[in-house]
Amino acid sequence: MDYHESIAYLESLQRRRPKLGTETTATMLSHLGCPHARIDCVQIAGSNGKGSTARMLESILQGAEVKVGIFTSPSLNNLREQIRVNGQKIPKEHIQSFVNEIAPCIEGLRANDDAPTYFEVLTALSIYHFGLEEVDVAILEVGIGGRYDATSAVDPVASAVTSVSLEHTELLGETVEEIARDKAQVAPSETPLVTGADGAALTAIREETEVITVGDESKDIQACEHGMVSTVENSVSITAPNWEIETNLPLLGDHQATNAGIAATLARQLVAADEDIIESRLRSVHWPGRFEIISTDPLTVLDGSHNPAACAELTNLLDRFEFDNLYVVFGAMEDKDHRKMADKLPSADTVYLSQPNVDRAESSETLASIFDGHANTLKQIDSVLEATERALSAANKNDCVLVTGSLYVVAEARDRWTRLLIPKEAKNPPAVQSSGTSTDNQLIANSTRHQTVKTQLREAQATYIIDHLESIGGTGLITNTDTSDKRVSTVLSGTASQFHTLIDRIDSSYLGLSQFSNQLQTSLTPADPTAEYSQANETLLMGILNVTPDSFYDGGEYTDVEEAIQQARSMIEAGVDIIDVGGESTRPGADPVSAVEEIERIVPVIKQISDLGVPISVDTQKALVADAALEAGADLINDVSGLGDPEMRFVVAEHDASLVIMHSLETPVSPEQDATYDDVVEDVIQNLSQKILLAEQAGIHRNQIIVDPGLGFGKNAAECFELIDRLEELHALGCPVMVGHSRKSMFEHVGCQNGERLSPTLAVTTMAAERSADIVRVHDVPENRAIIQTIKETRAHRGEELTRTSSITGDTL
Repeated sequence: MDYHESIAYLESLQRRRPKLGTETTATMLSHLGCPHARIDCVQIAGSNGKGSTARMLESILQGAEVKVGIFTSPSLNNLREQIRVNGQKIPKEHIQSFVNEIAPCIEGLRANDDAPTYFEVLTALSIYHFGLEEVDVAILEVGIGGRYDATSAVDPVASAVTSVSLEHTELLGETVEEIARDKAQVAPSETPLVTGADGAALTAIREETEVITVGDESKDIQACEHGMVSTVENSVSITAPNWEIETNLPLLGDHQATNAGIAATLARQLVAADEDIIESRLRSVHWPGRFEIISTDPLTVLDGSHNPAACAELTNLLDRFEFDNLYVVFGAMEDKDHRKMADKLPSADTVYLSQPNVDRAESSETLASIFDGHANTLKQIDSVLEATERALSAANKNDCVLVTGSLYVVAEARDRWTRLLIPKEAKNPPAVQSSGTSTDNQLIANSTRHQTVKTQLREAQATYIIDHLESIGGTGLITNTDTSDKRVSTVLSGTASQFHTLIDRIDSSYLGLSQFSNQLQTSLTPADPTAEYSQANETLLMGILNVTPDSFYDGGEYTDVEEAIQQARSMIEAGVDIIDVGGESTRPGADPVSAVEEIERIVPVIKQISDLGVPISVDTQKALVADAALEAGADLINDVSGLGDPEMRFVVAEHDASLVIMHSLETPVSPEQDATYDDVVEDVIQNLSQKILLAEQAGIHRNQIIVDPGLGFGKNAAECFELIDRLEELHALGCPVMVGHSRKSMFEHVGCQNGERLSPTLAVTTMAAERSADIVRVHDVPENRAIIQTIKETRAHRGEELTRTSSITGDTL
């Protein structure tokens, strides 16, 4: 089976069955060679907070340089999101090889009336992948309960029960005590179980196993929240007998402080994670769809609360925010206690009841009878996206829109903010291409130029859009190569005229397509030539001014302040548009530099050159350095770590500065760094889109953000050249695009060693400028300025010629 067939096979598996137990999962793992026997596994069970705790533990372990795998459920959009190693999704080839290997075992089990469920097979898949990757620790989020869950086929070295409330009573028991005893069965044999449970649930767990308790002052480890420090972070402290931490946490609520305490305790059971690592890594955790403030105008919250206890926590969190009216988009699975969930949610001005595209979703009609009396107005709108659009349209800037009830609902609503229209290579119709090279033909070619975009849509949306586009002469298709279980990859192609007609013809209120229409309209509109750092007729030139002794090309040349100032003046005379000052090398093998030393290197230079008439950028990955640099007169922060320092986004927002976000897996670059991309360009775009959201949530406007694909950072030479060739696709992010390619080791691929790389650098500058790069970052300003100026003059001539011809023929471009 190929990848698409493998996904279809997995999706065909049953979701439930009456048989309980771990034997079926154990049989599959045995068939795979018992990969779990070679891995230290951690189980995290609980009614709520499992996923958040797992992500926090993953982050801490990565900070402690542990190779870590994580399996969570459900996914927002794609099962590959659920299975990761060091943050990277499981490769398609691992899914394909797994399905080919496990299918005979599954069919054998089916013949014996023991067919496994989808979750059981995904559990086996995750452990199979972790075995192939030889992870040090595998974190497994328990599905239901603990005693009979598929993840309990492993023998864990550490485990946790986050919280206990009434859930799945038909399987786990009718009381909190029964459910707690079931969950306690994940306890490891040689290490105390870590738990945030309290009351009767904690008493029942203590009867089953030794525990370390986390929570209020009565617990072994105190985890306390001390209030919000911004709209997206709160202050927390964790106090244990022999260690203590204080940090900001981007996951809000008292319950998340407890989850952070559980994760920190588990980490210290597993590795020597010191307090500094725990503090920084907890602050770096982001878990989409868990009280995610996706916008503030109006306040818009996405939260996957799926049971009464979670809805109660959600209400407590909303009480911290001031707003006028509340608009709720709600949908849920049919096996949930909808009435109690409704009782726990706050009263709303309007509730939009929706039904996500999941087989076991409850109908909006059934929910309507339950929510009667919980809002001034109830509306049934089956499409989650359309319900979200109507809620946002009804809300004023001082109101709140809440999307909740299930992660499946949140996932569909989140499409509105995360969907990208990626431009693909435009082609002209064959008849125009072959009709000659006269100016008239060139004019016709431009006026009939085809455009192609690729995006992710829900299947019903894709079918609707394609049908309408094809009816007016365009083309569309759904590709199987990267289709997920919830969205389909959709390619649309047509002339600008056809796309404008499509926008006019589709019913934007159908299936929540109004935001898609807006995005399509934006993709047809030329870039704003007045936007700062945005390419209009000329690519901007950023000149590199390294004041470091060890940079790979010019280390040590400008460490003296006067020499640095003279170099800045020389670059300005040569036509530089931006000067990028760097005080720490990110070359492979570079020694780290303290924030104090980096500040001492760059601040005197910035103060001296900040009034020379060009914007000053600072190449740093430290928030402390960025703060000092902006105070000294810098305008722009060039963060090669891609917000690796969790404070960076807040510092830039406070100074109302601009920010370059680079795609980077690790800085300094490690020669051993190994990344696997399905499509390096689209993977980089998706990663950067999430970083942009984080920056926006901290208060940085999108027009202040620049993106950099990060050539050489976690990419081999071939991947770097692929990024250059398809650079225009990065404009899907709606931000200026910067390219940093100057004299990099990628040019060894074309036979140029260090000291011989000016010519290929100039070649890539030409390619980048022709592909609409907004900024190129280079060492050699005069030579690169000549390239940029030549391209500018060529474009000007081309534009004049087309304008002249248009006036002669009377055509309109």
